Amino acid sequence: MLRNATSRLIAAYLIAAAFSTGLALGFVYWSAGGVIDAEARQVVEAELRGLADDYARGGAAGLARAITRRLETPASRPEGRDAVYLLATPGGARIAGNLARWPADAAPGPGWVTLQLYRVGAEAPTTISGAALRLAGGERLLVGRDVAARAAFDRTLIRALSWALAVTAALALGTGWLLTRLVLSRIAEIDRAARRIMGGALEQRVPLRGAGDEFDRLAETLNAMLDRIAALVGDLRMVTDSLAHDIRSPLGRLGRHLEAALDETAAPDERRARIERALGEAETVLATSSALLEISRVEAGVGADQFAPIDLGALARDMADLYAAAAEERGAAMRCAAAPGVVVQGHPQLLAQAVSNLIDNALIHAKGAGPITLTARREGGRAVFSVADHGPGVPEAERARVLTRFSQLDPSRGDGGAGLGLALVAAVAQMHRAEIALSDNAPGLRVTLRFPVAP
Repeated sequence: MLRNATSRLIAAYLIAAAFSTGLALGFVYWSAGGVIDAEARQVVEAELRGLADDYARGGAAGLARAITRRLETPASRPEGRDAVYLLATPGGARIAGNLARWPADAAPGPGWVTLQLYRVGAEAPTTISGAALRLAGGERLLVGRDVAARAAFDRTLIRALSWALAVTAALALGTGWLLTRLVLSRIAEIDRAARRIMGGALEQRVPLRGAGDEFDRLAETLNAMLDRIAALVGDLRMVTDSLAHDIRSPLGRLGRHLEAALDETAAPDERRARIERALGEAETVLATSSALLEISRVEAGVGADQFAPIDLGALARDMADLYAAAAEERGAAMRCAAAPGVVVQGHPQLLAQAVSNLIDNALIHAKGAGPITLTARREGGRAVFSVADHGPGVPEAERARVLTRFSQLDPSRGDGGAGLGLALVAAVAQMHRAEIALSDNAPGLRVTLRFPVAP
């Protein structure tokens, strides 16, 4: 059972709890004994003072009568059972009291003494604790208490504390065992789910019990991670299939063009044209590979440490100026509506690349049907950037799909793209924790990026 970390942790806790309980009970025993001893001393010292007063008033005879009266106290009272008195001559002979003779090792004077001696009529020795005093006439006075009652109290208290410690330890062990079983059962559930997933059942998830405890929160985190992994695996499969399809075709055409260019019987112009077409296919493959690599780098968060303040209004104006000539060649125009002070934290090059992809997409599909408008503004404390055109737009049912890799509404249109432009925009938006939305520009398409509120 102690082979797992949870059991070892609970065992360490139980040992610490038992040790702490033992210390607490030991302190109780020590404190109780100290209180009893202090009270006994106070009683003995008070009796010494009282008997000394009796001696001062009536001499040795008066003191002897006082001691006799005290010894005649009913046995039901503590002082009658445990009290020890002895009045002796200066030489140690007994005058009054319940001790046979003055103990040899009890020197009169200040201080507390513990002695073993015989009571009058007793066959076994008695251990007492008390104090001795030399009176004005030379007589000796000893007052004490039999420690048998104190020893009996100690034994009773030790038994009670031992039982308390045993019950506490038993409860702690039971609680520890129960906690261990509960914790290990939850860990076993997570382990079984993980092993099923490792076995290929990627749809499996860690079960939730609805308790809202740490294990449920851990399960929710693990399930979110598994959802993300499943999505990435699905994307990887889709990318692999799409990449194989999109690269196989240009590579096949590249090979055919090169084979034709090797035909020595063909005219030089035809061979040159074949080589140029082969170079074009090679550039297509390189562009597709570069775009995929860039998307992968962005999704991996490469460059997040290069974030800096970016004025989206200035970015909109710069990109509008940069594409003004290209738009004019296609019969379109660039417009900019940029509010001042729209600043976000972002990667300058990646945001510029994303805006460039949106403008290229608008130029390709709008085909001069109205202006292309870049907008930067504040909306509810959030920075909003949008690119709008007046082309054919994207059907609402297809808007989520066109943000994925290799997605083209009409691959037969032959615009030379691989369907990666908007996928890069979506990856850049995710990197900047921005929301991306495609909407109807009536007519055309509006792509909007909503950045989080600046801290």
